[in-house]
Amino acid sequence: MALLRLHLLRPPPRPLPALSSPWRRALPATAAAAPAVASSRLLCSNSNYPAAAPSPSIVGGLLDYLNESWTQFHATAEAKRQLLDAGFKLLSENDDWDLQPGGRYFFTRNMSCLVAFAVGEKYRVGNGFNIIAAHTDSPCLKLKPKSASFKSGHQMVNVQTYGGGLWHTWFDRDLTLAGRVILKAADGSFKHKLVKVSRPLIRVPTLAIHLDRTVNSDGFKPNLENHLAPLLATKCEETTVNSDDKKGSSSTKIAHHPLLLQVLSEEIGCGTDEIIGMELNVCDTQPSCLGGGNNEFIYSGRLDNLASCYCALRSLMDSSKMSEQLSNEKAIRMIALFDNEEVGSNSMQGAGAPTMFQAMRRIVDSLMHQSMGEGALERAITSSFLVSADMAHALHPNYPDKHEEHHRPELQRGLVIKHNANQRYATSAVTAFLFKEIARIHNLPVQEFVVRNDMGCGSTIGPILASGVGIRTVDCGIPQLSMHSVREMCGKEDIDTAYKHFKAFFEMFSDIDQKLNVDF
Repeated sequence: MALLRLHLLRPPPRPLPALSSPWRRALPATAAAAPAVASSRLLCSNSNYPAAAPSPSIVGGLLDYLNESWTQFHATAEAKRQLLDAGFKLLSENDDWDLQPGGRYFFTRNMSCLVAFAVGEKYRVGNGFNIIAAHTDSPCLKLKPKSASFKSGHQMVNVQTYGGGLWHTWFDRDLTLAGRVILKAADGSFKHKLVKVSRPLIRVPTLAIHLDRTVNSDGFKPNLENHLAPLLATKCEETTVNSDDKKGSSSTKIAHHPLLLQVLSEEIGCGTDEIIGMELNVCDTQPSCLGGGNNEFIYSGRLDNLASCYCALRSLMDSSKMSEQLSNEKAIRMIALFDNEEVGSNSMQGAGAPTMFQAMRRIVDSLMHQSMGEGALERAITSSFLVSADMAHALHPNYPDKHEEHHRPELQRGLVIKHNANQRYATSAVTAFLFKEIARIHNLPVQEFVVRNDMGCGSTIGPILASGVGIRTVDCGIPQLSMHSVREMCGKEDIDTAYKHFKAFFEMFSDIDQKLNVDF
């Protein structure tokens, strides 16, 4: 696979309305306190770094982002809007790129994958990329291509499971649909449009305990094919397509309930006949919010992994919004947000595709105004560093035995560096040290995680990207509880800590990296 990728490498939407979310009353009126001044002693150097300026909390922005980003498409579109507002230039993968030192650029793929980057003013061909990578998708239910079904006089919606969700948590929730549709105009042209039905539209009801007396003793074990179909309505519409009329009807009308098409058309502002294709996720309608006795927790769906996406996005924008912030930068700062991590990343828009590496090649080629010797891209990759950011398992107070005794990350204690001897995570001693050195200088807390030997270990996009062409990688994540539930939770302080750590990574990693040489 690595050889294949090396071979491949060689050859403004309208702003969304402001949310009137109740959580804003719970946010502090003042900015977060500045991090403590770092000690002058460095493990790699005796140099001093200036104290960082106070950083405002980004928790409010994260909640807005979560409430806009019900699907991977909406998450990418919202990131696109924010990048445009911040002055980044939108590129097309189909066009020639004319890049300049000091420039800020981005592109999207499939409207579910995004790569953004800022070129240092002192960049020279062969210098590295400092990258934070995350993923935009989360476990959910998705509509099947033929979603219309009937059970005992009820209109049901056929769904398929996506990823490894805790599917029992989707029962008895006020659910709805969001995603994208393809529209056909009267002139024969086609249009791609995002849609989000905000009101509760569907629900997966549980069976009453009176009809399932042993559920509490035997466990709730629904059949995912028979018991997970959401209920849309009871009465069948008179407009339902009959078998005699199918020849004259569009395939969309045959595949989906007319009532569903009507709801979608009203939301989009088009005729039902214009909808010729769709890709919809089932979504929970409950807004993301703050909670807990001290309002110290974030309750939300899709924290895995939109919390990491937003921290990466904000850290890139805020570390390069003024020209002087890039004036001494020798590297290229980049974020890469991929789709389909929850199902293995093997897609055009997933981390298994050479998207990021193709972008790196094109960037090097565009900035190579004259010959800089052989192997410019290979030298750049060897000098690069990747932070694979994906949520981490916090210690569960009701199940402490599920964690290895000496590696128990906790909420509100900072980013978690993930280790695995069998390379389920891509962290090494060197990459962990470099990432922790940034935290030490800025007095930021860091935790470490190792899975128990008697339990299986999950993985991330880190090993996929690290092994593609050999980029040094550290796997890390914000600690959370209820991972892959329809409703997850994490600590508010950990969001700001991750943001500060990521921003510091962009601002100072180039200087730290040159002080440690392993192979020469």
